Amino acid sequence: MSRECCGPDEPVVAEPVDACCGPAAPGGDEHEEIPPWWRDPALALPVASGLLWATGLVLDWTDLELPAMIAFALGLIAGAWTFVPGTIKRLFTAKGRGKLGVGLLMTIAAIGAVLLDHVGEAAALAFLFSVAETLEDRAMDRARQGLRALLSLIPETARISRKSGEETIPAANVRELDVLVVGAGDRVATDGVVASGRSWVDTSAITGESIPVEVAPGDAVLAGSVNGSGALTVKATANGRDNSLTNIVRLVEQAHANKGERARMADRIARPLVPLVLIAAVLIAAFGFIVGDPGTWIERALVVLVAASPCALAIAVPVTVISAIGSASKLGVIIKSGAAFEQFGTIRRVAFDKTGTLTRNEPRVVTTRTNGNYNEAQVVSFAAAIESTSSHPLAEAIRIASPTRSDATDVQELPGHGLTGTVEERHVRVGSPRWITPHGMENQAAALADQGMSIVVVEIDDRVAGLIGIRDELRPEAAETIATLRTQGISTVMLTGDNTRTAEAIATQAGIDEVHAEQLPENKAEQIRASGVPTAMVGDGINDAPALASASVGIAMGATGTAAAVESADIAFTGTDLRLIPDALAHARKGRAIMTGNIALALSIIVVLFPLALFGVLGLTAVVLVHEVAEVVVILNGIRAARSKRHGSSQPKGDTSRPDSVTRVEASQR
Repeated sequence: MSRECCGPDEPVVAEPVDACCGPAAPGGDEHEEIPPWWRDPALALPVASGLLWATGLVLDWTDLELPAMIAFALGLIAGAWTFVPGTIKRLFTAKGRGKLGVGLLMTIAAIGAVLLDHVGEAAALAFLFSVAETLEDRAMDRARQGLRALLSLIPETARISRKSGEETIPAANVRELDVLVVGAGDRVATDGVVASGRSWVDTSAITGESIPVEVAPGDAVLAGSVNGSGALTVKATANGRDNSLTNIVRLVEQAHANKGERARMADRIARPLVPLVLIAAVLIAAFGFIVGDPGTWIERALVVLVAASPCALAIAVPVTVISAIGSASKLGVIIKSGAAFEQFGTIRRVAFDKTGTLTRNEPRVVTTRTNGNYNEAQVVSFAAAIESTSSHPLAEAIRIASPTRSDATDVQELPGHGLTGTVEERHVRVGSPRWITPHGMENQAAALADQGMSIVVVEIDDRVAGLIGIRDELRPEAAETIATLRTQGISTVMLTGDNTRTAEAIATQAGIDEVHAEQLPENKAEQIRASGVPTAMVGDGINDAPALASASVGIAMGATGTAAAVESADIAFTGTDLRLIPDALAHARKGRAIMTGNIALALSIIVVLFPLALFGVLGLTAVVLVHEVAEVVVILNGIRAARSKRHGSSQPKGDTSRPDSVTRVEASQR
């Protein structure tokens, strides 16, 4: 049975860290891949149980009673084998004692049905419950698999500066105060402070900041950051086994452990129900011995067990969840488990990452300012000529803004500053305001910065010619999505590692209620835990993984998200259209309302049948008939959850993601 149902067998502890890259896979260094569902041996017994039960129904319909009974019995055994041993183990071991849940109630109901010669009903219960629990376990195993993707950012080796020269050692052996030599394009092996050199560092995987950060001596850099074109020496402030990335892994592990202890709705109901039914059955049988008619009262005790059996309750949740999850996939929303679906219907707050979620993660030229001697097109053209061979993301944005340009000669790059060169016999410099002071345009530069833009200064023949404002632009559907969420009574918050001015500018455009900028991964997770209301986190990067795991429901942008984000999340989108969020939330609320109605109906049946069975008003045949009718009603009601509708308008132009392309999520998970 899943941990959602019965609780963990034992306290969850952090996995041991291997010598190279963090948590070791159980049983060795090799990481075991989870097979596709059609090749998963864990699903073999539930599938066999279903086939045998269906065979028994056909045989029973053709009046072949003995073969039908054999098929039902084999189906019962196959299904029960997936949860009965675990249920018994938890009852009779010290660690599991006191964990009474749906599994025990299912076991008792099946036994009672068999004793009263209703093996077919027992087989049906075993089949339905085994499928639900096996799929739940599979979802949890897949979530754990993603942790190693977080650690792939740490290089296997690091270059250390020694008195005797440079030495290459395993990254895990780096110690605090070691001096790392980080070449162009290298990943930083652990957290540190720049000792010498200037460069641009891509920290998007750690902080989510979309545009590389300029670093100089004294500036901090994080493990997993990617160095730009300049060479750096970095003094380590953390060892290779305990840095910002390994901390992310621990946060995700802890969040999954905490989430695994949350009980499912049906289980919370079953916990008080199980002991009450057991006590009632025992007292009824004991009363028979007191009055001298044990046969009659033992039979009544068994009828009470069947009357109080959670047949409809067992079906109420799985049928609704399976219907709703299957329907959600047509919207492009992949819900990984029934527990995630139940939680999704309770969401009152949605937290968004900025880069790649609310924005496109594609910096673009937004505006150009000139000093009057050159027009905007000329300023961008000169800059594009100089940037034609640069690999910097800002250079790419400038080149896209000016596809036609002159050739540049004598181009030189000064790491951490910018570039110089000659264009049309004019000396041109392109770089940041920290290198080229925007004389005469300081106020305009400040205004662009206040709008969340990165500024590139263009200097021609030693005079500032203009400013180019570059920003990662908001997705066109973001503001509509936030407005729709507000009409649903759901508040919104942005959690980003980007700088405050950029975050506030984007939040204002989108209509976000609350902003928390310059957040490291652990800060995002803390904000989620401190929210006090059921919160969904939407993100797509490795830096979002702890927050995704800590949230009531984590939502990964599956088409573009990293494997770590997809694995840490409970829900993945196959596309990138944010309008899926309010549609999916409305769908989940509807499904939860249907599920709640089904549970209420199932419980009311038990409440009504219990006294009637106790006092002999209804016999076994009548009790079973009422249960069967209730099951049909519950199933038909649950199927209503399959109705889904996309309320948003058509996808934004340029968004070519296909809502039904589940394979994209599967690929990102692999």
